[in-house]
Amino acid sequence: MLTLTQALYDQIVEHARKDHPDEACGVVAGPAGTGRPERFIPMLNAARSPTFYEFDSKDLLRLYRELDDRDEEPVIIYHSHTATEAYPSRTDVTYANEPAAHYVLVSTADTDGLGEFQFRSYRIVDGVITEEEVQVVEAY
Repeated sequence: MLTLTQALYDQIVEHARKDHPDEACGVVAGPAGTGRPERFIPMLNAARSPTFYEFDSKDLLRLYRELDDRDEEPVIIYHSHTATEAYPSRTDVTYANEPAAHYVLVSTADTDGLGEFQFRSYRIVDGVITEEEVQVVEAY
C-alpha cells in the first residue's frame, strides 16, 4: 500500500493538470530505507508529448546525485496519462527500473475538472504490474 500526505497528493495532481495536454512527470523522494514519501520533485517532460514522458538525462543525473547526497531514494515515480486511464503502458513497464518505488499514474483525460480523475499506484517488478491501495493522510 502507498501512504502519502494530502499535500503530496495535491502537488502531484496539480502538476499533472498544469502540464496537460502534455504528460507530467516527477519523483517524490524519501529517506533511504523508510519507504516514506516526503519531498516533491516535479521534473520536466523532455519529450513534451501528450502520449509519452521522458526525464532529461542531465536532470536525471542531477536528481540521483542529489538523492545520494541527501541519503534519499525515489519512493514515488509519477506521471500522467492525458487521454487514457491511469494504467501502465508497455513503455511505462519497460522504463520501470526502481523495484522498490511506487509508480503513480494520474489520468487527466477528464480536463473539465468536474468529473472523476484517476490517481492509481502500482508496483512494477520484472515486468509484472501489481496495483496497490492508496491511502491519503493529513500527516505521518
